[in-house]
Amino acid sequence: MVPNTAPYDALLLVSFGGPEKAEDVLPFLENVTRGRGTPQARLEEVGEHYYLFGGRSPINDQNRAFIAAVEEDLRTNGLDLPVYWGNRNWDPYLGDTLRQMKADGIKRVACLLTSAYSSYSGCRQYRENLAEAVAEVGDGAPRLDRLRHYFNHPGFVEPMVDATLAALAELGENVRHDAHVLFVTHSIPLSMNDTSGPDGDAYVAQHLSIVEEIGERVRQETGHRYSNDLVYCSRSGAPHTPWLEPDINDRLEELAAEGVVAVVVVPIGFVSDHMEVAYDLDTEARATAEKLGIEFARAATAGVDPRFVSMVRDLLLERSAVERGEDVSRAAVGSLASSWDTCPTGCCARLGGPRPAVCGADAAS
Repeated sequence: MVPNTAPYDALLLVSFGGPEKAEDVLPFLENVTRGRGTPQARLEEVGEHYYLFGGRSPINDQNRAFIAAVEEDLRTNGLDLPVYWGNRNWDPYLGDTLRQMKADGIKRVACLLTSAYSSYSGCRQYRENLAEAVAEVGDGAPRLDRLRHYFNHPGFVEPMVDATLAALAELGENVRHDAHVLFVTHSIPLSMNDTSGPDGDAYVAQHLSIVEEIGERVRQETGHRYSNDLVYCSRSGAPHTPWLEPDINDRLEELAAEGVVAVVVVPIGFVSDHMEVAYDLDTEARATAEKLGIEFARAATAGVDPRFVSMVRDLLLERSAVERGEDVSRAAVGSLASSWDTCPTGCCARLGGPRPAVCGADAAS
């Protein structure tokens, strides 16, 4: 049977964006923090993270590689569907990409977000960004639908299981059995977690579900249950605002005091080795571990693993069938069911009040 993507005539990768050169760094950070009143000194401090890597964020090249892999996977499987790319904070901006789509005659688009979990910053804000881009383009802008959250899709989880096993194998034999596994994701304000998903607390609950699933699969492979925690990185808010804790560096300090001498760090909240992984984990957390005398191994992200790449095709065909009114089987692992196609009203609410957004029950399109 020939795979059918109707009613979609394009796929859009929706991402965060990042600077391409040193001169881009501060303008990019100003885009990211616009309206938050972030002090210039803080922007310059964060900018130093990028300058360590030549002022170039890894995320753009990773998105290019991912798009190339998805395009190849689609072609190999008989799907002639163009793949576009648009960012929230840097070129190519979403508005420019939608204008190009309009010029190309694209009418309806399936959108894949590079955020796997439910939260305002990881979903609703992107939906607002897409609404702004549609408004910029005006009449003739393509209709947009968001592909469901994929935190518990086997195409994401299975590469993370194998990456965890591979990282454990990097540790010395004398410490491997007693290693502690730290699953890491981006910290967000407690208030944002409280409003994540349609009923609240979805961000943490989704992560914990996958931590449990990976932990069990590692146990099945190794015959040993490794102790683990969900920890956080990349806090960026005002000091008086409570964010999800513990920070990975603080937890490393605690583990050292408990006598732990080896850790595996699993970036479960990230789909590629962008700046939060390259700096917060590979640079900062690794340095903390070395200072404490803890052996450190970091698991790979899903990146361009063929299973993660083919997951995009699976989600696209699944949603296409849904839109055609057909019954579908939804791949999902762990304790939670597969996520919703259309975000419910009030899902991942913005604390400052609602803004127009697409791809939801409370949206115009």
